[in-house]
Amino acid sequence: MWPSGGAASVPVVPQTTPAPSAEAILHAEGVSDEEFRAAMSRLAAGVVLVTAHEPPLADDGPRGEDVGMTATAFMSVSLDPPLVMVSLRNGSRMDDLLAEQPVWGASLLSENQRHIAGRFSMKGRISDRLLFEDIAYDRGEVCGAPLVGGALAVLECRTEQRVEAGDHTLVIARVLSAGLPGPDGGPLMYFRGRYRHLG
Repeated sequence: MWPSGGAASVPVVPQTTPAPSAEAILHAEGVSDEEFRAAMSRLAAGVVLVTAHEPPLADDGPRGEDVGMTATAFMSVSLDPPLVMVSLRNGSRMDDLLAEQPVWGASLLSENQRHIAGRFSMKGRISDRLLFEDIAYDRGEVCGAPLVGGALAVLECRTEQRVEAGDHTLVIARVLSAGLPGPDGGPLMYFRGRYRHLG
C-alpha cells in the first residue's frame, strides 16, 4: 500500500550483491581475464619443451639457431594418423618460426627437469643458444631440433594445419617419430601457476 497523501513511488529494494564494475568484465560473455586465468589454473597439465631449428639465412651466413619454448597447452589429437596439437601465442618467436619451419620437436619433461621448463618460459631471456648449452640433448634425425635427454618421451613432428584461435595459433602436426629416453620417471606438471610433480 502506498503512503497516503503523496504520489506513488517505487519501493527501494536493498541491493545485496554489488554490480560488477566495467573494469572487471572485459568480454561480452561476462568473464574477465583474471577469472578465466584463475579457473584454468586449476586444470593440471603436463609440461613440454617445444623445439625447432631455424636454418641459416644463407649458406655463407651465420649458422642456424635452435629455438625452445615451454608449453603446457599440448595434447594428443588422433591415433590414426598420429597427431598432436600445441597452442602458440600469436607473434611469439616460436609461432613465427613454425609458420615457416614445418618440422619441429617436442620433449615431454620429467619431474626432475623443472629447471629446463623455467628457463625456456622466462620473459626477456638471453639467447636460446646459451639456454641450450648445459642441457643434454640429441638432435632429431628428421626435424634437426634438440630433443631433451632424460625426457619421458620425445616426438618429431610435421605441421599439417594452423588454426587461428583468439590470441593464439593452434598448430596440429603429424608425429613422424617417437622415443622414450627416460620412461621410468614421473611427469612434470603445471598447476595453479607452479611447476609440480605427482606424489
